[in-house]
Amino acid sequence: MNHTMKSIFILSALATTTSFTPLKQAHKCTTDLAASEDELAAFATKCNPCINFYDPINLSKGDFWNQGSDYTISWLRQSEIKHSRVAMAAFVGYCVQSNFVFPWPQHLDGTGAPSADLNPEQQWDAIPEVAKWQIFGLIALLEVWDETGGGTLQHYTKGRKAGQFPSLQLFRENVHFCLDLYDPFGFSKNRSEEDKARGLAVETNNGRLAMLGIFGFLAADKVPGSVPGLVGIATPYDGNIMIPFEGNFELDAFHLM
Repeated sequence: MNHTMKSIFILSALATTTSFTPLKQAHKCTTDLAASEDELAAFATKCNPCINFYDPINLSKGDFWNQGSDYTISWLRQSEIKHSRVAMAAFVGYCVQSNFVFPWPQHLDGTGAPSADLNPEQQWDAIPEVAKWQIFGLIALLEVWDETGGGTLQHYTKGRKAGQFPSLQLFRENVHFCLDLYDPFGFSKNRSEEDKARGLAVETNNGRLAMLGIFGFLAADKVPGSVPGLVGIATPYDGNIMIPFEGNFELDAFHLM
């Protein structure tokens, strides 16, 4: 990894940390925002009319960083959608790489992906540390892009639609070609607002299910028998799922010393 890449990663990580730091001066969101408590309850009913609005610890009435209720609700909605998308990708990835890995070389030394005989947690442990840092570096860059609105959109706590990831157009025009994460081929351009709203509800439901699903896999691998439906399917894992760099975390991977 050259010095330029090191600098980019370090600055990106710092920027990500900064982006989550609350402002000292409160900027109260107005009641015009789409993320009012009433609309949150209506959206919950749309997602699941049997459960309706369920908020046992009153998160929706919170006041995160003294920014007001609308700010808090917008932050929570964005957070749920973001975690839902990550969980859906993780669930599909878990199922796929438990059975299949790409056969071509994936590292500079010519080695391929860890064997599909390993469970996904073991596969993660088996990849080089630098590869892990590259993955986290990409995540950091995407977080920065989202928090800054890609230079074109409002922040999601100030009126941007929940779950709307900014276009990568500025990056594409000034740095390197890449496709947008959302609708890269423009298939959804002509969708009606009603259809988009329905799609968001479907995505939210799928994401909630995926969060339960991926943690079910992780629990079954770590604690045999904890998920009855996965008995005989799950592969025991003796590592620590919550320590992604267990056994190999060191700054030497960046040759900074």
